[in-house]
Amino acid sequence: MQQHSLAYKSSVINYYVFGSGAKTLFCFHGYDEDGLSFAFLEKLFGVKYTLYALDFPFHGKTQWNEKEPFTLADLVTVLQLIHPFGNMKFSLLAYSMGGRAALHLIQETPTQIERVALVAPDGLHQNIWYWLTTQTSVGNNLFAYTMKKPQWFFSAADAAGKLKLLNKSILKFVHYYLDDREQRALLYKRWTFMRKLKPNLPAIKQSCIEKNIQLGFLFGEFDRIILSKRALVFRNTKNIHIKVINAGHQLMKEKYANEIAALLNH
Repeated sequence: MQQHSLAYKSSVINYYVFGSGAKTLFCFHGYDEDGLSFAFLEKLFGVKYTLYALDFPFHGKTQWNEKEPFTLADLVTVLQLIHPFGNMKFSLLAYSMGGRAALHLIQETPTQIERVALVAPDGLHQNIWYWLTTQTSVGNNLFAYTMKKPQWFFSAADAAGKLKLLNKSILKFVHYYLDDREQRALLYKRWTFMRKLKPNLPAIKQSCIEKNIQLGFLFGEFDRIILSKRALVFRNTKNIHIKVINAGHQLMKEKYANEIAALLNH
């Protein structure tokens, strides 16, 4: 494993390199994680691939100092700085939040992508709360206020839980990330600054068909955060595979390494 950093605009992007294979695999981590999340895959992928795993803005050791959101153009430029790929093909491995970035990248650069492995990926469903808080000015202002004074939100969420309008997993998720003031501030920054990554699923499916991109999905049967049914738009396509295993949302673990590896071997 190697750790590197690079200057980008006014910011510093941190990333990790695993393995030494001839093929290029860019890795996008989940919320509140970093590029080290993929370290356990080096022994499986390291001969065939060289893995490049960046820390997204406000994650890990990346220092994002820009006033503007992180866009797909930023992502492509950063990837080129990490490992200049020119016109060569590369593959993608993404988990949870990183799935949204990977899907949007397929949409915009389909001719350069060979294979994609998406593990419990975000971006398959337009969550109404995410849309309100990141895509509308009124919602974003309320979001900012709530992150500073969250008491009303906790009361509403707990009441919804008692009425079984929110399942226990979501309620636990809410309290885990919002009980702490620093975590609330990070949530606001992370959601707000990543809001420009917005994949168009029908366009992505069409690109996968036309460019013969091998796309694999892995979901946990008991995941209450990312539901496997969101990927049904991709079914009945010969080069797109969907697998559901006996697990929850936390799939980026060594015990699921073989399942993850299989996504890139179809």
